[in-house]
Amino acid sequence: MNADAAPDPRERILAAAAELLAQGGSEAMSTRAVGAAAGVQAPTLYRLFGDKQGLIDAVVNYGFERYLAEKTSRMPGPDPVDDLRRGWDLHVEFGLTHPSFYPLMYSSDRSGEAAEAAERSGRVLAAMLERVARAGRLLVPVPTAARMIRATALGVTLTLIAEPPATRDVALSARMRETVLAAITGAPAAEVSTPAALAIALDATLPERPHRFTAAETALLREWLGRLTDVSPES
Repeated sequence: MNADAAPDPRERILAAAAELLAQGGSEAMSTRAVGAAAGVQAPTLYRLFGDKQGLIDAVVNYGFERYLAEKTSRMPGPDPVDDLRRGWDLHVEFGLTHPSFYPLMYSSDRSGEAAEAAERSGRVLAAMLERVARAGRLLVPVPTAARMIRATALGVTLTLIAEPPATRDVALSARMRETVLAAITGAPAAEVSTPAALAIALDATLPERPHRFTAAETALLREWLGRLTDVSPES
């Protein structure tokens, strides 16, 4: 986006900061450089963003918004596991296309707008996993599956970003993707019938199915279903 083409000062500043970040990393995104590129004075920048950290948070949110817009624009396919594959590939591709944005987006220092954007991203992944669970194909609870996918996809993407493009092992992403999907979904759909998978599927569909359980009975049922999904050695 061209900063000069955006009439709104906030949009101009965000576009300029994003371009500086893409060209030279976070070190190039000084408030002085951003102000000059956006054609605004320092008081305007501080009035809109408070300080440099506020600007960084807003720029990270700017990156998340573009990532989520692309991810949520795709209609779900007939196979929810294939949707997870496409979501993984989009995630890694975004990181490799925006190597300066990506580490900031997934930094532990996120706050404000950036933290809210990260939460929205997490909800998108959880919704995709809920579809897998409702199909009876998830072997671990949705929150556990989400953590496994996030941790692995983040590690893969940062590893590939750190490698020189000429020697980058792009096949690593597909190998790790299939490893994680095998861990959370197990065998092909027709063969998944373990108690854990069936319990997770029932738990995921409870809010959608009419039933006559009281709130207390529903909570007790969910506790029992949770025990069926606990595959730790001591269980």
